[in-house]
Amino acid sequence: MPLTLATWNINSVRLREGLVARLLQEEAPDVLCLQECKSPVEKIPVATFAALGYHHVVMRGQKGYNGVAIFSRRPIEDAGSVDFAGLNHARHVAARLECGAVIHNVYVPAGGDIPDREQNEKFGQKLDFFTHLRDHFRADRPRRAILVGDLNVAPLEDDVWSHKQMLKVVSHTPIEVEHFEEARDAGGWADVTRLDQPQGKLYSWWSYRAADWHTADRGRRLDHVWATRDLVAASHGSRILRDVRGWDGPSDHVPVLATFDL
Repeated sequence: MPLTLATWNINSVRLREGLVARLLQEEAPDVLCLQECKSPVEKIPVATFAALGYHHVVMRGQKGYNGVAIFSRRPIEDAGSVDFAGLNHARHVAARLECGAVIHNVYVPAGGDIPDREQNEKFGQKLDFFTHLRDHFRADRPRRAILVGDLNVAPLEDDVWSHKQMLKVVSHTPIEVEHFEEARDAGGWADVTRLDQPQGKLYSWWSYRAADWHTADRGRRLDHVWATRDLVAASHGSRILRDVRGWDGPSDHVPVLATFDL
């Protein structure tokens, strides 16, 4: 049975509750994974999304920061969470579908502005997060699993508006890309979006600082859908909903979707 999954860094689920509802009504994914909910779980507007058919939810919340949630039209069970890098942040939650496949929803630290862990603690935390991801997947290699989320790295040259100009900018530095790829390889994950769309520029984030984000188009592909090798053949239909960046009061990220024949 086809399952369509969407991932979206919403940058405050309470502030953008209406945008989430609009996405659920217009796209009707079977599963929606949100990051940066910026809310304790008891204040996440679960009832609004349940009224649209999303009766099943697992979440980890945090007041004002971080936060991840998985909403589903199909039954899911809480499959736990990991405190990657020991940050005590709500940055990971997993859900298990009835078919046994597990969905990991991950929000990697952005890493601040200076790509040097000696000068910038946040950058070190980001690298440590990926190292813990790598070690976790090496110790317990995932099977029949999907990992989605705001991973805050644009790994490929076509994942940023200018490879040369971005090489020293956090999210595209060589050391971040190396850590990102080590974590991906450790779990045997495949980049579903790029398997479907191997060529050309792809972005899922545009800065709020741009006066006209659409015309400037200085984007980055920070949001990802990965699948273990045993699910790659079942994946298709990847899409990035660029137009959502133009909705009123948007997040700086847009949803990324993929479908799996599970």
